[in-house]
Amino acid sequence: MIKKIATTKRGKSKLLNRRNFIQKTSAAISGMGLIGPFPFIQSSADTFDEIFSLGVASGDPLPSSVVIWTRLAPKPLEGGGMPAEEVEVRWDISTDKSFDSILVSGNFIAVPELGHSVHVEVFGLEPSNHYFYRFKAKGQTSPVGKTKTAPPYNADLKELNFAFASCQNYQSGFYTAYDHMIKEDLDVVFFLGDYIYEGGSNTNFRSHLPQKETTSLEDYRIRYGQYKSDPSLKAAHAAFPWIVTPDDHEVKNNWGGEGPPYENNDTFLTRRSAAFQAYYEHMPLRKSAIPMDMNIQLYRRFNFGNLAEFSVLDTRQFRTNFACQDGWKAGCGERMDPRRTMLGFNQENWLFENLSRSSSRWNILAQQVQIAEVGRKIESKVQYNMDKWSGYVGTRERLWDTIRYHDVSNFVVLTGDSHKNWVNDLLTDFNDPQSRILGTEFMGTSITSGGDGMEINEAGEKIMNENAHVKFYNAQRGYVRCKLTHDEMRTDFKVVPFVSKPNAPVKTRATFVVNNGIAGAVQL
Repeated sequence: MIKKIATTKRGKSKLLNRRNFIQKTSAAISGMGLIGPFPFIQSSADTFDEIFSLGVASGDPLPSSVVIWTRLAPKPLEGGGMPAEEVEVRWDISTDKSFDSILVSGNFIAVPELGHSVHVEVFGLEPSNHYFYRFKAKGQTSPVGKTKTAPPYNADLKELNFAFASCQNYQSGFYTAYDHMIKEDLDVVFFLGDYIYEGGSNTNFRSHLPQKETTSLEDYRIRYGQYKSDPSLKAAHAAFPWIVTPDDHEVKNNWGGEGPPYENNDTFLTRRSAAFQAYYEHMPLRKSAIPMDMNIQLYRRFNFGNLAEFSVLDTRQFRTNFACQDGWKAGCGERMDPRRTMLGFNQENWLFENLSRSSSRWNILAQQVQIAEVGRKIESKVQYNMDKWSGYVGTRERLWDTIRYHDVSNFVVLTGDSHKNWVNDLLTDFNDPQSRILGTEFMGTSITSGGDGMEINEAGEKIMNENAHVKFYNAQRGYVRCKLTHDEMRTDFKVVPFVSKPNAPVKTRATFVVNNGIAGAVQL
């Protein structure tokens, strides 16, 4: 039986230092509650003088819990526009979008130290159920969002439908792919990094704000405000729960660890800390992700019954410095050093433990950068990208050992970053095309980054000719839709022909299937 609950959680507004700030405001990031089709779709005519200008979102679905999010920002392109005071926000959850019967409601105190962002962790929900949610503050009511909880952990789930996307440079085009995504019947969306781009304006087409490169908390808040004001992106957030993880551009291009290859680590860490806070403020994340001591906890696991287990990775924050000074390199012995790590050894151990204990039929990594070994031959020398897993071979070999030793079932990797669609066989030995296939990597293209794409370019043809385990390469824009059943994983690469103007149509460029118990993808 669901009961109505009214709760108020307050956070302190006095800021002593970063650590105390996090400790004192963490109390503001909680809620009690329960159970929302269709979500509100913001029109381009909506003005920014409304307190809920950035829309709503939900995320991190569990069988009995989900996070609902908004941020109070009447002037998002100026950093927010809220007074430096606490604001009480009411939240409601209902089984109908008209909210004729409110199942659960509560109050949340939005604090200026966290940009008046609202992260309510709603508990006590029924598994595998849709719910509608909304917020009220200062006499205004937010758009309505729709979310869904995960099934029970051990449920014999017959089917899971999800999409994944990445790389949405605001300057590069319109987010038309999301207009098509919201028409899909999805349980959840995975976003695999590059939610914003940190660079300054370089075009007159949807130019960046602020026009300079983002470095401060205020800069990042304005940039997120600009991106999240996009009506297509707001509609996609309101339509489904999202599970998110960042890549490099949420901070700075090709960053890794505590700053290298940048020259001033202290300055970089201050910038990284500001970027982490802005990321938390704008994503539907749980309070466990509140940045602390200049770090943010983002790697986590999600189970959808006994059908699928997703390990969401962080391949940026804990990695060893780049091998051979980053970039594409030939003959770099340093990349083979087993003491080097892509994930940090704590995250490695967490991942390997997850995989070794998993009883799920499908075991999936949701992560940022290419895991397959892909070389390109230049003047008779094969080069590898040190920013990808190819620069951290030791971590990949330890992962491969775990999969083999524990006979991990149906191993699949979902990847963003490259602005291309790829399908890669994951070989035991990438130097031996006949070696055992351990799994499949599906890489999704960008939402907009790179501008209008093409079917395949010369570089893609060369890569496929030189790497037999690369089964598909496509340079158009779009997203990837997946359907999991007991018998197969069906993956549709959905593409649009252009992003330089609105209203592009969508088509399925290619479909691949991985059959249960048979490693490797087959094109239909």
